[in-house]
Amino acid sequence: MFTSPDGDSAAASFSVEAYHGLLDPVVRRAWARRLESWLPPEPSDVLDLGCGTGSLALLAAGQGHRLTAVDSAPRMVERARAKLAGTQARVLVGDAARPPVGDRRFDVILARHVVWLLPDPTAVLRHWAGLLRPGGRLVLVEGVWNGDGLSAEHLTALLAPLTERVHHERLSGDRDLWGKEVDDERYALVARVHRPRRHTEVVDVHLILRRDGDVLLARRAGTGYADGLLHAPSGHVEDGEDVRQALIREAAEEIGLDLDPEELRVALVMQHRGPGGNPRTGWFFEAAYDRTRPPYNREPDRCSELAWYALDALPDDMVAYCRAGLDGYRAGERFLIHWHEDGDPIAYEPQGERRAVALPSGGTRTGRVHHIELWVPDLAAAVPGWDWLLGELGHVPYQEWAHGRSWRRGDTYVVIEQSPDLAPGAHERRSPGLNHLAFHVEHRAALDALVDRAPDHGWRLLFADRHPHAGGEDCVAAYLEDAAGYEVELVVR
Repeated sequence: MFTSPDGDSAAASFSVEAYHGLLDPVVRRAWARRLESWLPPEPSDVLDLGCGTGSLALLAAGQGHRLTAVDSAPRMVERARAKLAGTQARVLVGDAARPPVGDRRFDVILARHVVWLLPDPTAVLRHWAGLLRPGGRLVLVEGVWNGDGLSAEHLTALLAPLTERVHHERLSGDRDLWGKEVDDERYALVARVHRPRRHTEVVDVHLILRRDGDVLLARRAGTGYADGLLHAPSGHVEDGEDVRQALIREAAEEIGLDLDPEELRVALVMQHRGPGGNPRTGWFFEAAYDRTRPPYNREPDRCSELAWYALDALPDDMVAYCRAGLDGYRAGERFLIHWHEDGDPIAYEPQGERRAVALPSGGTRTGRVHHIELWVPDLAAAVPGWDWLLGELGHVPYQEWAHGRSWRRGDTYVVIEQSPDLAPGAHERRSPGLNHLAFHVEHRAALDALVDRAPDHGWRLLFADRHPHAGGEDCVAAYLEDAAGYEVELVVR
C-alpha cells in the first residue's frame, strides 16, 4: 500500500488517477494552464505514462496534442478510453516502466507521481529518454508527502546524465492545483534530453528611442510575464518578416510611431535565455525622437505607462534582459550573450550576478581611433552643449568623474575634461594643434534640424554667409563653435 499526496490509500501500481480525477473545474483549469506551459506550443506526440482515468491526457488532447496513454490497471484503462472517446488518443494496458509502444518515438513523455514508485528509476528514465525524438522533453510531476515520494534534488540528480537542462517548477504554493492549501514538497521538472537537433530560436526586436540623453520605456501590465517591470517597446518577428519590418510594425502597434526604415540603426544584437526558458535572439534598433511625432500608449491593456528615463541613470525595476541590452548599448557593445540560470529572477537586480558577456566584433582594431580628449577651461559650462550635440549624433553617456565626462559610440569615445594640469589661456583653434572635430550626419534634413537647434545649446554657426557649402560647392556641411572656441564640423554623406 502507499499513501497518495491527497492522503488516500491505494494499491501500489503505476495508476494514481484514483486521487486526481480533476473533477473540480478550478483544479482542472489550473492543471490545464500548467500543461500548456510545459508542453510544446505546436501539436505534438505525447506519451502519458501511468495515465489512470486519463484526466491529464484529456487536457493535453484538448490543447491539440496527439496522445498515447498507458496504465497497468485494466479498470483505469477502460475508464480512460471512455473519457478520451471523442479524441484520437490511444489508451494501452502496459507497464509504465516499459510501455508497449514498439519503435514509436514521441515529443513529450508525461508522468505524474510515477517515478517515485519505480524499482529502478535510473534505468527507466534512461529508457524513457530513448523513446523521445530529438529535442524531446520529459515532464515529471512528483513530490514528497507524509515521508513518501521523491525530492526534486534527488530526481534532478537522476536526470543529470540524460538531460541538457532541467527546469524546476514549485507546485506546492498553488492551492488551485490541489483544491486546498498544502505545505509539503510538490513540483514539476521539465527536462530536455541530450539529443542532437537543429537549433531554432525565437527572434525578437527592441526599440531604443532616444530623446537627447533619455530613452523611452514601457511598463508591462496584464501580459502574464514580467508585469510591473519596465522594458523597451518590443515584440517577436512574425513569419515572413525581416527584423526591421518587425520593429516598424511593433512600434506602430505599441507606441503609435510610423517609423521609416531609414530612421533605424542597428544598435546591438543579443542572444538571451530566460530562467527556465529557451534561447532567443534579440535585435536592438535605435531611432531618434521626432517632436512632431510623439509616442503614445496604444496598448493600455498590456502597458500601464510610457515614460522617458536617463540612459546613464536607468531605473532598477526593469526586465533584466532589457537592462542588459541598454547597458551594453551605452557601453558601445555590439554583440552580447545574456544567459540566465534557471534560478535567476526575471527582474534586474542591482546587486545580482551579471549574466551579460560581450563578444568582440570581427576585424582588426589596430589603427582605429580609440578616443579623443579635449581639455576645456570650464567643465560645467562645456558639458551641456557637448552633451546635446554628441547625443544628437548618436553618442551615449559613458563615464563621469570629478574633472570630466565622456560619450561613446561603438568602441570610440570623446572626452571633455577640465584637468588640474590645464595651462592658462583660452582655446585658439587656429594655433598649432587641434583645429576641429568632424562628424557624419545622415542627410540634409538632419543637418538643418541640428543647425536650427544649436543656438539653444550654446553653439553658433560659423561662416553663415557660405552655409552649407563653406567647405566647397561639393560639400554639404555645417561648422559650429561653442562659447569656449571649440569647433565641430557636421558633414552630410
